[in-house]
Amino acid sequence: MKHVGMVIRVRPEKLAEYKKLHANPWPQVLEILRQYHVKNYVIYQHDDLLFGHLEYHGDDYQADMKKVAAHPVTQEWWTFTDPCQEPLATRKPGEWWAEMDEVFFMA
Repeated sequence: MKHVGMVIRVRPEKLAEYKKLHANPWPQVLEILRQYHVKNYVIYQHDDLLFGHLEYHGDDYQADMKKVAAHPVTQEWWTFTDPCQEPLATRKPGEWWAEMDEVFFMA
């Protein structure tokens, strides 16, 4: 299993909209994530930051995330969520959410 932590900014004027979207996420989006081995996905908010954490239970994280990103339902979902977000300037090339390094884990 791989733990993934990631961070992005939420546009303050879009925070309520973002929370509303995630209060009732599309079942198809959740099923796509499950299909590609994502479990226990959570997003936290503090001020203008969103922190996401998920568990990946597959064998090829990069390949599976490319499949998630290529799915038409995911792409449509992102037309609603992306305008609410502002990527960090320090993210790596190709990232929307900036992945974080794991520093500590207690099971």
